[in-house]
Amino acid sequence: MNLLAFDTGTDVMSVAVARTVGGQVQLWQHTAAGGAKASTDLIPAILELLRQADLRLADLQAICFGTGPGSFTGLRTACSVAQGLAFGASVPVLPVDSLLAVAEDARHTGLSERPGFVMTAVLDARMDELYTATYTFANGLWTELQGSALVRPEELRQFPAMTSGAAATPWVMAGNAFGIYAERVASGDPAGVQALRLSALPTASAMLRLAPQLLAAGKAVAAEEALPSYIRDKVAKTTAERAAEKTEAGAAA
Repeated sequence: MNLLAFDTGTDVMSVAVARTVGGQVQLWQHTAAGGAKASTDLIPAILELLRQADLRLADLQAICFGTGPGSFTGLRTACSVAQGLAFGASVPVLPVDSLLAVAEDARHTGLSERPGFVMTAVLDARMDELYTATYTFANGLWTELQGSALVRPEELRQFPAMTSGAAATPWVMAGNAFGIYAERVASGDPAGVQALRLSALPTASAMLRLAPQLLAAGKAVAAEEALPSYIRDKVAKTTAERAAEKTEAGAAA
């Protein structure tokens, strides 16, 4: 299977191409600064990796992109590039949840020997908030337990809801927010279950490992149907809201 994947929803731009030759998967990767630079650097990076892999866009079975949650500008960049490339080459698009990619990145780099666990993926959402979702991994497959949500760091104190009989399953937290909110994110739940913390990002290579499961589940869409997943529907407060906050602060003082 030949696949292209990229994510620009964080401060890191990640791009990867997988090509299967003689039953063996070959991988080409590129990592660079994300943010505003991704809008100018993404397409050149994609074309260079395709050149290295000796692939054309039309040779791909799907184009995978990090659908979010994440940076508004970064998500729009990834989605628009995926749509443009896929439409021109008549290739389907595979939107990949960025938090699931975080979970897979952590599993591959730090938990490959563990047969099963619960993973809470966390990404810094700025504005004193986090993007989070919880999954379970067992028998080589991911299952969502709690969908994507926008929370404050302290709200991660509650141990994730788990299926009956899973109380002994190891709990892992993975993402890029622990250095920023380390003291505000609890290390365990009231029952004493301690969470292992791992640094992770929604890397393109993680998306490529997820692709077979997602493609088998029918998650690929036509280019015009691909959409980013913002989660946060508001990035700035209105003048009235800021004035109200100042009034409340003054009254409290």
